[in-house]
Amino acid sequence: MPCYRCGAWQTDPVRGASPWKRGVRDETQVLICPDCQRLPGLDLDTCSTCRSTALVCRLGEVECRSCGAVRPARATAFATPPPPPGLSAEVEAALNRVLGRA
Repeated sequence: MPCYRCGAWQTDPVRGASPWKRGVRDETQVLICPDCQRLPGLDLDTCSTCRSTALVCRLGEVECRSCGAVRPARATAFATPPPPPGLSAEVEAALNRVLGRA
């Protein structure tokens, strides 16, 4: 999954915690790369109880990791997002490399 802001792809981390951050934007789980984390205005959803941006979206719910508040996600949040531009070409190229196609 790419960074929602700049489109950079996460690479396999070295041992330890990943420097990438999870967040929720428009009730959809997103990743934020280390570079974008330093920029102002991430525009992430906030908890209606404590205003924290430490949210996770899973199984039709949005949960605050700070205060534990849980609420149902909007039904529109379950729509399948379109693949990022260029993803199908990347997948095709990777399959061709793995399968030894020219």
